[in-house]
Amino acid sequence: MKLKHQLGVNLFFYTYISMASAVPRKVKAKIHVPDTSVTETWTAFSKAIREIHNHNASNLSFEENYRFAYNLVLHKQGKLLYDGVKELISENIDRLAETVAKPAFPSPVSGDPAQKSQEVERFLKAVRESWDDHKGSMSKLRDLLKYMDRVYSPNAGVPVIWDAGMNLFLTRMIKSPIREHIINAILNQIEIDREGYAINRSAVKSCVDILLTLRYESETGPISVYKSDIETAVLRDSEAYYKREGERLIISCDSPEYLRRAEERFAQEEARAVHYLSSQTAAPLRQILEVTLLSPHLSSIITKTNSGLDNMLDLDQKENLARLYRLFVMVPAGRTTLRRALKDSILRRGLEINHAYEDEVAQGNMVIVDDPKGKGKARSTAAPADIASRWVEDVLNLKDKFDQFWKHCFDGDREFETSCNEAFETFINRNKQAAEYISLFIDENLKKGLKGKTDQEIDIVLDKTVTVFRYITDKDVFERYYKLHLAKRLLHNRSVSDDAERGMLAKLKIECGFHFTQKLEGMFNDMKVSADTMEAYKKHVSKNTSPEIEMSVTILTSNAWPSAMTSQSPTCILPNNMQSSANHFQMFYLSRHTGRKLTWQLSLGNFDMKVSFKSRKHDLNVSTLALVILLLFEDLGDGEFLSYEEIQSATNIPELELKRQLQSLACAKFKVLKKHPPSRDINQDDSFSFNVDFSAPVQRIKINTISAATRIETPEERKETLDRVDEERKHQTDACIVRVMKNRKHMSHNDLINEVTRQLASRFSPQPLGIKKRIESLIEVSSPSSSRKARRTN
Repeated sequence: MKLKHQLGVNLFFYTYISMASAVPRKVKAKIHVPDTSVTETWTAFSKAIREIHNHNASNLSFEENYRFAYNLVLHKQGKLLYDGVKELISENIDRLAETVAKPAFPSPVSGDPAQKSQEVERFLKAVRESWDDHKGSMSKLRDLLKYMDRVYSPNAGVPVIWDAGMNLFLTRMIKSPIREHIINAILNQIEIDREGYAINRSAVKSCVDILLTLRYESETGPISVYKSDIETAVLRDSEAYYKREGERLIISCDSPEYLRRAEERFAQEEARAVHYLSSQTAAPLRQILEVTLLSPHLSSIITKTNSGLDNMLDLDQKENLARLYRLFVMVPAGRTTLRRALKDSILRRGLEINHAYEDEVAQGNMVIVDDPKGKGKARSTAAPADIASRWVEDVLNLKDKFDQFWKHCFDGDREFETSCNEAFETFINRNKQAAEYISLFIDENLKKGLKGKTDQEIDIVLDKTVTVFRYITDKDVFERYYKLHLAKRLLHNRSVSDDAERGMLAKLKIECGFHFTQKLEGMFNDMKVSADTMEAYKKHVSKNTSPEIEMSVTILTSNAWPSAMTSQSPTCILPNNMQSSANHFQMFYLSRHTGRKLTWQLSLGNFDMKVSFKSRKHDLNVSTLALVILLLFEDLGDGEFLSYEEIQSATNIPELELKRQLQSLACAKFKVLKKHPPSRDINQDDSFSFNVDFSAPVQRIKINTISAATRIETPEERKETLDRVDEERKHQTDACIVRVMKNRKHMSHNDLINEVTRQLASRFSPQPLGIKKRIESLIEVSSPSSSRKARRTN
């Protein structure tokens, strides 16, 4: 019998190996059933299970116990086996629960965070030890009950023994009061960690891992105990905690410190979720921080006295500004709030610049002149051009400063760039003289400011200037000023570099198109043609009788140059030798061209002459009209005078122009004439004499005509300029309307206004009412009778 029993065991072993093979196949084998009862088999197997729970599995035979479970299932006793094993597992879990419950529960109240943390840590470790004990036992049982899991469990519709064991641990271990203690313990450790005390993160993490493994069944599917119980409690407590902290910090901290602490909280919660909670909790925690620490306090952070946004910008606190941007863009309202505040800050700074220079210009335009009676008399004069240059430089410095902030602090955010540009455009266009200022700034740089600079430095200056020019809406006003200043540079040969001038034109062409620079390029073409004409004239003179005065003539095309320079030409009686030279050139020019008319612009010319004074000779550079005046004193003896009326009669120069020229010669820095009686103003009863005692430390002297010097326009001159611009705009609007209607044939009124506005936007911003008036004017011109009839009907 003993031999037969041993053969039965061997047969069972080989059958088990066959069933565990990777290739499923049906094998019919004769299995010897031991002569033992079901009760004896279960008693032996249950004893083995208890040994496993008592950690004595090393004394057991795997084959024998596997056979016990196998035979019970084979003899239709799977339910007995399954239920019995579950009962034994429950007994073991209940025993483990007792070891966790007493005395491992932490005391509910403790004043010392360190002691409290130690108690909580012991409790969490006890929960983990019970889990490890249970998992170890279940792992061994799963190996012994593989046949039951494969045959009985699917047919009976019950979970495999591992899943059943996990469910039993959840229902019998993770229950009241242990469940509440676990939640409170984890919340306690989180709070201690937030307050800056050290905790055992691994103890919390090990307990969280248990709760992530265990799952409830819900209507939407299985949900982890951690998600259902722990995360809900953590988020609820976190919201209350950070709401209190936000209200406390906004009162006790300045803005940079508040932002620093808020950013630290974001980093801490991110690390907390990763290290000992769950990564799935990171997003909800982040949202709570956004809602409690940021959203309610956006305005307070930005406007806080002595530490808000303006203070950070003033002190160039790039690190704080970058932190401000990083935090504010986390919340939807933060981006909008910060953009609006940044725009307002730029606008305020720009308006301060405008107001400062408006006051300076106003002071420059009103000068108090003392009269003989001792009373002050206000006189309107022009403000110096350096005001314009300084305004542009301040705007450029402000633009550079905020460009750096945008690049390094606001991460090159295009929405913030748009806000900055809108602010610059607003305050620049609120300065009614912005176009003139920018043109004067370019004039000063291209005339003298770029000497000694490299091509790269020249490009930087021009690019920066174009940046400011880009914000101007009334570009036609700028064009008028730029055209006038360019003309003076070209005619007086004051441009520092022809390449720099053409480089500036190329940049303007890119910004505004070909039509904007067409006339400006025509001015350069006239200068080249004039140079070629003078070369031909010199050859002609060398072959014929030379004129008494050597001269250089620039021929200007009337429609390419500023109308202020070509339309008004003061009359003047030239000396015979000057008139002879002018006639000589005019005959030469007209012999080469037919159908053209020359008009001499004497007010634009200048003359180099040598003048002998008592102490020395000087080389004077004066305007052509000033030369005519000075030649009147050539034949006068010492002490002889010419009255104002005599000078006017001899030269026939208009009164206003004559006073300007005499004021330049007798009342300015270099007084080559003496005025009697001495004063700043020229009166009709004044008389003048040659100043033989004049002396200066330099050999060559340039005497500028007072009003011709580079300066800012007076209010009267500005009004005249704007009136001319408005007149030109009417013609441009008319042309645009006709062009659009010829192309479209039929359009509604609103569509026509929108299209005209779009096409004219590159030059100025037309008003809808102005366009409407131009449309009505064109209708009246095209059909005056119909228009009158319509008005009568109305």
